[in-house]
Amino acid sequence: MKYEYENYDPSFPDQPVVDEYLPVWSRLPAFGSKPAFIWAHDNNNKTILTYSQLNASVDHISSHLLTTPTLQRGDTLLLLSSPGLHFVELIFASQRAGLLSVPMVPPHPSFANENYHHLLRVISQTKPKAAVAHSSYISCIQRYLSDHNNINHNLNLVRALQTMKWISIEDIKHGANNNKNNDKFGGSLTYNGCRENDVYLVQYTSGATGIPKPVLVTAGSAAHNVRAARKVYDLHPNSVIVSWLPQYHDAGLMFLLLTIVSGATCVLTSPTSFIKRPRLWLELISEFKATCTPVPSFTLPLVLKRGGVDKGVSPINLSHLRNLILINEPIYRDCVEEFVGVFGPFGLSSCAVSPSYGLAENCTFVSSAWRSKSDAYSSSSFHDFPTHNKLLPVARLCRKEEQEDMEIVVVNEETHEPVEDGVEGEIWVSSPSNASGYLGHPSLTREVFHGRLRNMVGRCFLRTRDTGIVKGEGRYLFVTGRCEDIIKLQNGEKIHPHYIESAAYNSCTKFLRGGCVAAFKVSETVVAVVAELQRTEKEIMVDNEVLGSVCNGIKESVLKKENVQVGWVVLVKSESVPKTTSGKLQRWLAKEKILGGKMKVVMEMKFGDDDEVGRRSTSTSVSGSGFIEEGLGEVYSRWWRRPHPTVLAQGCIQALASLGPVCVTNDVNICPVPQQRIKGAKGISWVNNSAVQTL
Repeated sequence: MKYEYENYDPSFPDQPVVDEYLPVWSRLPAFGSKPAFIWAHDNNNKTILTYSQLNASVDHISSHLLTTPTLQRGDTLLLLSSPGLHFVELIFASQRAGLLSVPMVPPHPSFANENYHHLLRVISQTKPKAAVAHSSYISCIQRYLSDHNNINHNLNLVRALQTMKWISIEDIKHGANNNKNNDKFGGSLTYNGCRENDVYLVQYTSGATGIPKPVLVTAGSAAHNVRAARKVYDLHPNSVIVSWLPQYHDAGLMFLLLTIVSGATCVLTSPTSFIKRPRLWLELISEFKATCTPVPSFTLPLVLKRGGVDKGVSPINLSHLRNLILINEPIYRDCVEEFVGVFGPFGLSSCAVSPSYGLAENCTFVSSAWRSKSDAYSSSSFHDFPTHNKLLPVARLCRKEEQEDMEIVVVNEETHEPVEDGVEGEIWVSSPSNASGYLGHPSLTREVFHGRLRNMVGRCFLRTRDTGIVKGEGRYLFVTGRCEDIIKLQNGEKIHPHYIESAAYNSCTKFLRGGCVAAFKVSETVVAVVAELQRTEKEIMVDNEVLGSVCNGIKESVLKKENVQVGWVVLVKSESVPKTTSGKLQRWLAKEKILGGKMKVVMEMKFGDDDEVGRRSTSTSVSGSGFIEEGLGEVYSRWWRRPHPTVLAQGCIQALASLGPVCVTNDVNICPVPQQRIKGAKGISWVNNSAVQTL
């Protein structure tokens, strides 16, 4: 797929808001049938939305929204659409209608497992007048509201859901489908949508370091942000983007806007489809000859492990790729080198690697270390990038003689003074892309969005709470971690937890899940590591010697590679370590869950100065079928036939005590009748609904 535009100027047409680019492109004869977005379904089918179809659909939907009795310009609209082209249309239609849109992942309408907390938070904070969702989703919501006997019935949630007008996507799309090729609205010369200074989007932060916060984004700052990204990545109408990122916020949302500003074509699929079959990403790049693809840094090891390059039918060809955009710091050099080495024979150029940096408070995009070949300071390959503590840079800071509207400085967190190159500090960003602040948090807004350099009069800065360091003649910026996550050691030194996590994972890649290891302090002296086991954990659970060696291996590897003493290692079941929708670790939540006994623990080991605690902890771990394997079942079965609860409880206690220090995990059924009695028994403490003999 290739379109030639001889007279295309990357700086034209510059519009004040992103949605105004759409009618401009759709009026051009060459763009009438040009795909704006293509949705790749799981069944290999594709759905195409051209520029003219998208513009007509956006016009119709925006008009329909404003005819809804409860909605008027400036009101808040909650977008609960599933990923797909409908969501794309709604994002642009909301802007054209002058509405404040709040996109979010729609939680399962059964609201089981208390999955409604973020939805309830969003509704209470943004106070939407209406919500847009598929008719099937709305039907489920209505059933939930009417079913008072539902065990998941939450009165606060019910009240919140009842405050909104529910609008069906199918209803507002019905007329749009009949007007796909009608450019009746696109011919209007008057734009009545969001203006530059209007807040048109509430974008929630990822929640990597705390509860997600609502960021207020103006239409003008969003337009500036994607224009800056377009310039850096050298995107144009011949560009083809492939993205499986979540569309609701951050880079996934930005690339929807970036596609329209660049006049490009974007091929989309869902994150679920990618996780199920990572090779799909490579296939879409190959099929559509993609020139650009944004992915979190964890994508590379995942594809190397589960990509199945040799298993698919369609060939892999990455030779057209100019931008392999890596987001979600930290970005480790060795992982990128391995990926380029494996896929080099499939056409991947090392020049395509684009380590980048962004955050929701700056709309998304901040910088990239990549430069096009026409750039005077361009390196020929990422191999030419310098390295700082195993990391790749994410920016090249402009020289003082260059005047740019974005400024990045590294600042001493306490004194608010710029630090010298080579000294780590907090990254501050000043740019027209800066968001307006946090909704409902005026004090935090002043603290974060109005940073001032000490003894300097001038612009305000956004305090990113990310740490970084500038090194080398090229003034490369390395993002080293987050201020909130830094671990202070007993010797006074500090370390970023991702170094501990990397050392822990590499100690036993056979059993541990990559990107699913979290490190944090649980006391002044104890550093804890929580690591997920591979999904095949049930096959090894009965072999406690193996699990014990994994725990010891983690401790020894972290000590050897990072000189950090780990005092507590916890192995948990797959998908236990919390993450954001974009795949970032939520260490704060992992700490909260493990201390609150809300993780599915398979084995844990605590280490003292002489490792005595560790040795005793390895003596027995019981889970599932391992309950019988360890010999506990024989003792336990003798007491199981005793009818009296007290006798039965005492039998369970004796059975546990007979094995010495023991941990019984959640999937062991210790008879619900005596369970409460066991909890209060002397010598047995109960953690995470598991019986653990007190050491």
